[in-house]
Amino acid sequence: VDFGEYDCVLSTDPITGAVNEIGRLAIHISCNDIASNGVEPLGILLSCMLPVGTSKEDVDQIMKQAAHESAKIGVEIIGGHTEITDAVNKPVIVSTAIGRGLRGSSQSAKDMKAGDYILVTKQAGMEGTGIIVSDHPDKVKDILSPDEMQQALKMLDQVSVVKEGLIAGEIGTSGMHDITEGGVLGSVWEMCEVSDTGAEIWKEKIPVSDVTKKICDHFNIDWLRLISSGCMMIVASPDKKDLIMDRIQKSGIAISCIGRVRDKSFGRILIDGHLNTDITPPDSDELYKVI
Repeated sequence: VDFGEYDCVLSTDPITGAVNEIGRLAIHISCNDIASNGVEPLGILLSCMLPVGTSKEDVDQIMKQAAHESAKIGVEIIGGHTEITDAVNKPVIVSTAIGRGLRGSSQSAKDMKAGDYILVTKQAGMEGTGIIVSDHPDKVKDILSPDEMQQALKMLDQVSVVKEGLIAGEIGTSGMHDITEGGVLGSVWEMCEVSDTGAEIWKEKIPVSDVTKKICDHFNIDWLRLISSGCMMIVASPDKKDLIMDRIQKSGIAISCIGRVRDKSFGRILIDGHLNTDITPPDSDELYKVI
């Protein structure tokens, strides 16, 4: 929204797949969208629809999580709504985040062009891994060690991409995408769709933890299409790629180069050794096959 000298950037998103960590994830899901524009999120509104049987203590826990996470990233909870209703059978939170940037500073995937590099921070499937272990420990206790369970839970401490989004936004990108439902491949397809381009993605370069692979192998799901909040996709021009990677690495965040933007005629291809596979539009997230 044009406010003269400034642009107001807004995003809204629901949390429907998590229960135990819903308060903290509700903050990050929309703030990450704002950061994906290279803009700092400032405020957030939360609309909480909670099932019959929810206690005051349950509400307190959700809001304590939200308050803690918003304070960590410097965002104010500025409004919202809470109600208990039989319209839902588990908690649903819709969060709306508001950010402000100088007019014209917002990054857009429409700027992607052939030759740009595709970068991702942290690891694929982090949010999905954390949700599965947090909400359904009984389903994984026989395949994960206690240490692996803790590794998975700690992934939910890394779901914010505000830091890397602001660093990359300051340098300038050809577009960014917080990798949520649909996973890495879903995000590639969506960004290419916006920019009307193709892409080649190198599977062996995509970072993923052994714990995530172990869970995905057990449930026969694809970690490349598993919800991955905390993993930011950044498209960088050749002259800015190394600077972005260096600045983000120096901030303490891992970043990898996983592919390049190509002309639309090339297609959108996942390269796995000698096997090339078309990247198709995102479907229902792999998380829902488990939960």
